Amino acid sequence: MGGLTNATPIPTEIKLHQQSRVMEIAFDNGDRYQLPYEYLRVYSPSAEVRGHGPGQETLQVGKKLVEIKAIEPVGQYAVVLEFSDGHNTGIYSWDYLYDLGRYQEAYWKAYLMRMEQAGASREAKTAV
Repeated sequence: MGGLTNATPIPTEIKLHQQSRVMEIAFDNGDRYQLPYEYLRVYSPSAEVRGHGPGQETLQVGKKLVEIKAIEPVGQYAVVLEFSDGHNTGIYSWDYLYDLGRYQEAYWKAYLMRMEQAGASREAKTAV
């Protein structure tokens, strides 16, 4: 995932749909994506989630009902999403968000496969 270039589509609109827990994002090239909050959370670009190199990723579990509490702009190239579980260290650049939209199906399948292999759940553990 490279940096911002002239070819990077720029968002023209970002909307949070709290009922359905989906972030809708439209780009200046006409592409529009519906990115579930859970998907955005488990693919956070933060070091805490991604690690500091290949194979160091931390599998995010129990995020099915996570919500986005706030969006903060970072210059002209990115946003920080503040999640209801307190996570707010991922900087989502326009090219990263575009990538998440474009390859959503493949990324989501990969995530579900990793969850299955780990015997983990998307449901949050409830306190007993």
